[in-house]
Amino acid sequence: MSVDIGNRLRFVRTAHNLTQRELAKRAGVTNSTISLVESNSTNPSVGALKRILDGIPIGLAEFFAFEPHAPRKAFYAADELVEIGKGAISYRQLGENLFGRSLQILKECYQPGASTGKVPLVHEGEEGGIVLSGRLEVTVDNERRILGPGDAYYFESRRPHSFRCVGPVACEVISACTPPTF
Repeated sequence: MSVDIGNRLRFVRTAHNLTQRELAKRAGVTNSTISLVESNSTNPSVGALKRILDGIPIGLAEFFAFEPHAPRKAFYAADELVEIGKGAISYRQLGENLFGRSLQILKECYQPGASTGKVPLVHEGEEGGIVLSGRLEVTVDNERRILGPGDAYYFESRRPHSFRCVGPVACEVISACTPPTF
């Protein structure tokens, strides 16, 4: 049996109304450590996980024993989408908590010139999206395309990829990835 530590930690953190930054400060770790654990990009040692959980505070036994209620909500108003982005890229997530979910759906908005950075993203899973407005440059491996309204992408997320808004107007995208990676 495998335990999804990342989504479990995100669930516990948000249930205690803590941001990643607040938890990192309380636990004496970097913000990127919390982010990497929650995205399941790294598997913390028992000692590191205990230190993080002490910042909530919750014990290891309680962390692994609880069974959060599966989200049952089916409909969301526009103002109920949860902002998980920062800066020039907005990621508005469908659903506050993805614990126990295998799909993440986002409404993304890239300001002109905004990008996911110089280092390509690489993670497990698959992702796809449809451009609603603006122009989005999508690079997957060494292939680069500029997508406009109605154009779409879909690829295995382990392939190095990046996104950048090109043109003078913001770009909006509806995307999905599995498993959830943010």
